[in-house]
Amino acid sequence: MKPVVGGWSLRRRVITLLTVVGVLLIGLAAAEAAMAARNRTQIDAVLNETGPLRVQSQELLNALLDQETAIRGYAVSGDPDDLTPYREGLAQEKSVTASMRTLLDNYPQISQELQTVEERVTRWRQSVAEPVITTTEQSGTRAGQALVTEAARQQFDEVRSAVNDLQGEVLAAREQTAHDVRTSSNVLVVLLIVAALVVVVAGAVLLLSLDRMVIRPLTGLATQVREVAEGDYQHGIATVGPPEFIQLGEDVDAMRQKIAADLAEVRAARERIEWVNNQLQKQAEELTRSNRDLEQFAYVASHDLQEPLRKVASFCQLLQRRYAGQLDERADQYIAFAVDGAQRMQRLINDLLAFSRIGRLTTGFVEVDLNKVMGDVAGQTEAARQYADAELTWADLPVILGEEPLLTNLLANLVSNSIKFRRPDVPSKVHVSARLVGAEWEITCQDNGIGIEPEFADKIFVIFQRLHSKDAYPGTGIGLAIVKKIVEYHGGRVWVDTDVPEGTAIRFTLPALPEDVEAAAAADSATEPNALTAGDTAPSTEAPAAPPEQPDGPDQPDRADETLESGRTGDMRETVG
Repeated sequence: MKPVVGGWSLRRRVITLLTVVGVLLIGLAAAEAAMAARNRTQIDAVLNETGPLRVQSQELLNALLDQETAIRGYAVSGDPDDLTPYREGLAQEKSVTASMRTLLDNYPQISQELQTVEERVTRWRQSVAEPVITTTEQSGTRAGQALVTEAARQQFDEVRSAVNDLQGEVLAAREQTAHDVRTSSNVLVVLLIVAALVVVVAGAVLLLSLDRMVIRPLTGLATQVREVAEGDYQHGIATVGPPEFIQLGEDVDAMRQKIAADLAEVRAARERIEWVNNQLQKQAEELTRSNRDLEQFAYVASHDLQEPLRKVASFCQLLQRRYAGQLDERADQYIAFAVDGAQRMQRLINDLLAFSRIGRLTTGFVEVDLNKVMGDVAGQTEAARQYADAELTWADLPVILGEEPLLTNLLANLVSNSIKFRRPDVPSKVHVSARLVGAEWEITCQDNGIGIEPEFADKIFVIFQRLHSKDAYPGTGIGLAIVKKIVEYHGGRVWVDTDVPEGTAIRFTLPALPEDVEAAAAADSATEPNALTAGDTAPSTEAPAAPPEQPDGPDQPDRADETLESGRTGDMRETVG
């Protein structure tokens, strides 16, 4: 495809073509209008001038013939009635002549011939008609006939000849006008044909121009764009045609270059992401293998250490029982230290073994009633509660998906901690409650113990992290780490609420069953309109559980003596004291 010569834009070319065609058509229309007006004038002349003139010239000749015949008859008979045609012919002559005068403005030659006819008629009337009438009236018919001579007939022949010349001139004028009508009609037809040719030629030129300047460049551009769209982003787009199309091609090529550059960046980024993913996958595999090895190591170490520790503890206890009081006081103290260290090591190993088993030895999630779990927890902590004169209460706990042994261990650790970290002068009270927040159950274990300082709220969930010496409060420091691992294994989170007035409130979340969420939503939608209609204050919506950094306020423990619906396992009060 060759580029279009010239720098005219497509708009300018189309406007120029349309302007030229418009000027030609306007000129042709003006010429056609002028020719049509002329043709109409010529037709009017034929119908309203030359045609009536021809008829009137014949009527004039008839009127003159009637006059000449009447004069001859009167000269022969002498009867005055024979002069009636003469007088009527005279009147008709005057009428016809006056009528013809009104139509001769554009025909000077016919007017001159009519003047000649009038002069000869006047001369014939003065020299022949009037003398015959006067002589016949005065001297009789013989004298009147004597005046109707050959000279009188020749004089009337001159009148007739003048009328014939007049008719010939009228006929010539009519023929000329008819010829002009035919000529103007032919010219009008030619102008119409020329106008039609101009329209056809302009349409053909416009069609060819559009094909050359629009369709072909667009087709070429579309072909190149399709090649790029099929994946050949390095194919340069070259456009020919008007400046608009060239600019369009440059814009499309610029877009192609940008897309190609973006694709190159995307490919590079994808390669980097794939490399990073490969590295992450390798690290994940390495981490998984490392965790598996660590779990295996913890399990094997704790399992293999059981036997020697049991021997050490057993023989230390034998020494203590057999030789108690036989050695000095320092020896008894050393043996007591050995027994205590071996027993503490056994507890650490057992706790470490339990920690490593969380999530590794799974039985699958099932629906667990936390009220039943709290019943088991109450049984497990009965001895500790009796010793500490502690009171354990819970009410209306939910049913969730989880592993019952792990959840029992979770709540048992929390209750045991609440009982252990009590104030010496205050009876210990532990309350477990739950509330639905969004799609999660927020469960709180609250006590009236010694509490936790806010700066230590995050440290207590670290394995083997202790805030007190082992002499003040016994334990291995792994209980709350086990709690955190069990909660996270069930898809929740755990934190310490530091805004309680006294004691400690440890809150954790567990996913709620879908039917519990739907029932709560239906209850809220049914309760809120009724409350507002009655004029009561709308109940406040509980705020969602905050993360450990911003815990919610404490839940007020349910009253121990609250009357609850019978038949519910968790609707009970466990009191020891």
